[in-house]
Amino acid sequence: DQEYVAIVLEFPSLSWLAPERSEAEAGLVSLVAEVIEDMSESGEEIPVPLGIRTYSGKFNVRTSPSLHRALAIKAKAEGVSLNTLINQKLASA
Repeated sequence: DQEYVAIVLEFPSLSWLAPERSEAEAGLVSLVAEVIEDMSESGEEIPVPLGIRTYSGKFNVRTSPSLHRALAIKAKAEGVSLNTLINQKLASA
């Protein structure tokens, strides 16, 4: 449609379309402010922004035994731990 779509991850059902990026962003900011005001007035829980949430730095990933083996071999060949190898790969993704 040749328009910009502004979205916000904390409110996946909201979006704003506009021909200019700045208009789409401004429209969405205004819409989110209205939604937050409505939620606050009705006592609904307002999502914590992703940017200020606290993260532990840990998560588990399940993979196949063959991929696990291949990554462990690659890590050993590069002289790093499996954790370091995975972090490098994630950082460059």
